[in-house]
Amino acid sequence: MPATNTTSTEAVTAEDIRQASARIRPIARRTPVMTSRGFDREAGLQAFFKCENFQTGGAFKIRGAANFLARLDRGQLARGVVAYSSGNHAQAVAIAARAAGAPATLVMPLDAPRSKVEATRAQGAKIVTYDRFQEDRAVIGQRIAAETEAALVPPFDHPWIIAGQGTTALELLEEIPDLDAIVVPIGGGGLISGCSIAAKAMKAGIRVIGVEPADGNDTFLSLAAGRRVEIPPPASIADGLRSPSPGELTFPIIQQNVERVALVSDDAILAAMKFLLARLKILVEPSGAVTAAAALSGQLAGIGRAGLVLSGGNVDLDFLVRLA
Repeated sequence: MPATNTTSTEAVTAEDIRQASARIRPIARRTPVMTSRGFDREAGLQAFFKCENFQTGGAFKIRGAANFLARLDRGQLARGVVAYSSGNHAQAVAIAARAAGAPATLVMPLDAPRSKVEATRAQGAKIVTYDRFQEDRAVIGQRIAAETEAALVPPFDHPWIIAGQGTTALELLEEIPDLDAIVVPIGGGGLISGCSIAAKAMKAGIRVIGVEPADGNDTFLSLAAGRRVEIPPPASIADGLRSPSPGELTFPIIQQNVERVALVSDDAILAAMKFLLARLKILVEPSGAVTAAAALSGQLAGIGRAGLVLSGGNVDLDFLVRLA
């Protein structure tokens, strides 16, 4: 399979995810699982937080990026890698590329959180900016990859990425095997696709629930329509979940494995961030807090034992004033 392909129909299996877990071990951390009795009382369930905010690079994205780069041969690594991202995937690719000794070029929107841009640049990557309201990041990334013969590392729509992200659920269920449900944020669908494959393989009857910002409800609408729906660029504070449509590869997996998608407002996301910071003493970015927001807004009440993925913790310092 050519490394520059952005999509593939290759199936992703639980065995792929187990192999990815071993492959990414030198870079990705096994993140902790946290609980809060106060949160459980407010949400009406027993929550087990998979804290990817403590992950290398501050988000789950290193799992997919590390797995992808580990699959490239030395010749391809020497030619470098290209990725497009609002921040966390860019930072993850930059970290994985630096570890592999590969040059990296990252295509990032002009309005990407400053902390994510600076962290990506600090890894030695070249950054190319674009206007997400006027330009197509995938087209820009593909052009750069073609011109430089670099491998294009897609943010979600590739089997190697999906398998890497699925290690999140693999770890969670290894530690807490008797969950009734796993609740996962949805951007392009790489995380929930991989997590759903791992979770269903480990516990066939487990419920898989996705969460999107109300302003970025492309997967919610796509499931209702039975086909991939594209929406205008969302304006939600959950910058990591602004994909205008689910992936070509991820959407069929979501259709098969995901029970439903909950939608949360920006106000609910902010409230969840405040709760997690005040009660659990952890900082979670807006995209990572949507699962907690769904729980605190009563959309998950009565589930029983739920694994909630907190997908990242990269927050600009000037954004923190909104939590005061």
